[in-house]
Amino acid sequence: MKNTVLAFGLLSGALAVAMMLATLPFIRSMELGTSDLIGYSSIAISALVLFFGIRSHRERAGGQLTFGRGLGVGILITLISSACYMAAFQVVYFKAMPDFGEKFSACMVERARAGGATEREIDETAATAAALKRLYDRPATNAALTFATTFPVGLVMSVFAAAVLRRKGN
Repeated sequence: MKNTVLAFGLLSGALAVAMMLATLPFIRSMELGTSDLIGYSSIAISALVLFFGIRSHRERAGGQLTFGRGLGVGILITLISSACYMAAFQVVYFKAMPDFGEKFSACMVERARAGGATEREIDETAATAAALKRLYDRPATNAALTFATTFPVGLVMSVFAAAVLRRKGN
């Protein structure tokens, strides 16, 4: 099980990180809507690797898999994948793009303005953006928030894949 979890966890993490890095050109040009779409899609696509990891574990176990065992494998793969994504985002946020927080905050306000928000709503959005930036500017909360972005998607996919792939012995 260790080899399967590690291999598929790293594969899922590498896929998520590669797709996140593909968004950097969009962020630099302030096309954050495109960046958001690619970013969230990368999380969902990398979660699909869980299905193949759980299936691989089932095949190595002689074709048998309980829901609990499948869920456990999926969660372990998700933990590794989420840790990879979190670590990569830390490097991007603090080293590669130290102005990311300012750009994202400005984008939040601009989206509100472009969406026809009132001046009061724009001020509220600016306050929210500033609060989020303060959280992301601290490595511990940045890591926690980034992990909390990816892990739930993997958890849901793990439940789904474990349910679909469970198989009792002959």
